[in-house]
Amino acid sequence: MQAGTLSVVGQSRWVQVAHVFDGDTFRSRSGEKIRLLGINAPEIAHANQPAQAYGEKAKRRLRALILNQSVQLRLDRDKRDKYGRVLAQVYLRDGRWVNKIMLREGLAHVYTFAPNFYWADALLKAERMARSDMRGMWKSERWRILDASDINNKHIGQFHLLRGYVNGVRPWRLRLGKLTITVPRDSRQWFVRADLPKKGQKVIVGGVIRVSSTGNMFLSLHSPYDLR
Repeated sequence: MQAGTLSVVGQSRWVQVAHVFDGDTFRSRSGEKIRLLGINAPEIAHANQPAQAYGEKAKRRLRALILNQSVQLRLDRDKRDKYGRVLAQVYLRDGRWVNKIMLREGLAHVYTFAPNFYWADALLKAERMARSDMRGMWKSERWRILDASDINNKHIGQFHLLRGYVNGVRPWRLRLGKLTITVPRDSRQWFVRADLPKKGQKVIVGGVIRVSSTGNMFLSLHSPYDLR
């Protein structure tokens, strides 16, 4: 199903970690800002926004793992994001994979965007294990998987995992309860259309819940890995 798994790993290199910003971002001693590829940790407090559940724990754990350490960066096809941050899988000298550790301990969820899918299957497996074991953030009310029928206006603008039965199918569009699930045009190349969920199928999807100009709630799938 994951058409994007044909991506080829690029270069790797070592950097020294000077500062950890949060649970998925740090700065090297040379001044590069580096984002852990394929995962997203809960937010820490910033500006007028309070910390999300497990945001501070994720930051503390990442600090304990990498601060002042020499780490290896392994890069996928797109080397930087739109903010100029290096996108990397991060490994310690002893071979431990930091991105996977954060997922396995329930301190991050999978967050993939095309075409950087090389490690996505392994990352998703780690997230599933953490969810099954109810580790870290998955014990929290904020991060629990929601039934699609329970979605309301307070969830708009938030990332959630949702589960439910597909009760309607149109080209590149599904209905999950009262929520519309869409695959935007620029993301369709990464999906095999025949493998998209069928009517009556039970699914778990992940993404940000938004509201359309007509007032209807929807969630966009940007990657096959948004289907959990």
